[in-house]
Amino acid sequence: MIDVVDSATRSRMMSGIRGKDTKPELLIRKGLHARGFRYRLHESRLAGKPDVVLSRYRAIVLIHGCFWHRHGCSMFRWPASNGKFWRKKLNRNAVTDQKNVDALLTDNWRIQIVWECALRGKNRLPADSVIDQVSRWIKSKKQFSEISGN
Repeated sequence: MIDVVDSATRSRMMSGIRGKDTKPELLIRKGLHARGFRYRLHESRLAGKPDVVLSRYRAIVLIHGCFWHRHGCSMFRWPASNGKFWRKKLNRNAVTDQKNVDALLTDNWRIQIVWECALRGKNRLPADSVIDQVSRWIKSKKQFSEISGN
């Protein structure tokens, strides 16, 4: 399938996609802060520069976009145009994600992944419910957890 916009327009559109401070990330951060949690953002000394690092709890919260991190939910679809490029890119993202999670677990960090579909889309959960789940997990001893809208 041919792209419906020219390459300059597509480039401009893609450059507008944020890697940090996304709406789901801001929602989780504001909710955790309101519940009294203090954290660091995008800690460069840790594998993958995690979104939210709660050193006191030895916990990390990753907020993943379903498209960019190839989640198997209704919000993820393989792009119809330039398929070879996107398969290579998104598969590489998934491999990198797994390497980062493995490295963090090896360093005794606990990890919670919040998927975009938990906060957006037709199967989304109430935002307060998601933030409550993250809060309970932070205080727990669970090593790994995921929240999704599926």
